[in-house]
Amino acid sequence: MNKIEKSWYEPVGLITLLFLPLSALFWLISITRKQMYRFGIFKQFKSDIPIIVVGNISVGGNGKTPFVLWLYDFLTKQGLSVGIISRGYGGKASNYPLIVKDNTPAAEAGDEPKLLFHRLKCPIAIGPNRQRNIELLARDYNLDIIISDDGMQHYKMARTIECCIVDSERQFGNGLLMPAGPLRETPARLKSVDLIVENGGQNSNNYTLEPAALRSVKSSFPVSESITNGHAVSAIGNPKRFENTLKKQGITLLSSNHFRDHHSYTAEDFTLFGNDNILMTEKDAVKCSEFAKDNWYYLPVNAKPTQAVINKLTLILKEKGILNGL
Repeated sequence: MNKIEKSWYEPVGLITLLFLPLSALFWLISITRKQMYRFGIFKQFKSDIPIIVVGNISVGGNGKTPFVLWLYDFLTKQGLSVGIISRGYGGKASNYPLIVKDNTPAAEAGDEPKLLFHRLKCPIAIGPNRQRNIELLARDYNLDIIISDDGMQHYKMARTIECCIVDSERQFGNGLLMPAGPLRETPARLKSVDLIVENGGQNSNNYTLEPAALRSVKSSFPVSESITNGHAVSAIGNPKRFENTLKKQGITLLSSNHFRDHHSYTAEDFTLFGNDNILMTEKDAVKCSEFAKDNWYYLPVNAKPTQAVINKLTLILKEKGILNGL
């Protein structure tokens, strides 16, 4: 985190006060734009395929990707054919929309879409224009539903269901809009979403992150030997959660190293660690596999929602007619 981002989760100080006028301007622009779509002044794109948005009202590190992975698996188990769209943040391709394939580098797809395809091997279209992403999936695949990885604030895209992920540890920080705080929209926005799911915490509508066995960054194969120590390296929104998970696995951290979220790694980023073990997240690993050493490992995690989340989601899918007859 840089100084501005750190200030979002600290008592109000000079940095926060300096940015308050910009936050007021951000609010004015955001609410005006939202109302333009609400009253039909700006035209929405409405897909023939139901869209389920998984997003948040705050910036980075809320745990959205693990929930998308779980949601895809849940929907396919209901007999639905599922595709995914994403902005592909951090990726730069020559042409959009782009269908993610095995040989699509993370530098083009973005780290999160690359992670999703690495796990799911499903239709994923990325690009800044979500309408074109949806149209490409609709043209090339026979889908029952599309998951939009992020996009709660993309009001041009009509949606069937909205799921908002909230980080139970950091919640909404200082409660202010960007750039004085971490929020894209005020907490009042939560009143209009279909399903609010907390990442961790004691709320009945939550999910826990369950770590799986360490895997090789180089090959993605599970690691058979016991790994007892290593340098933690991550470029994610909330690295402390990852590091605490490693410690709970009995791993001693030789150092903790944080890069900006979505950082594009090079081999030079790791020269200081010599031949020591490196430990990272799956999101980091998809960007490092081409130059990884044999003793670089990543920790996959799986979201496990409560039965309350599953029941609520099932009810919503039935009410929207998506699970009719299934």
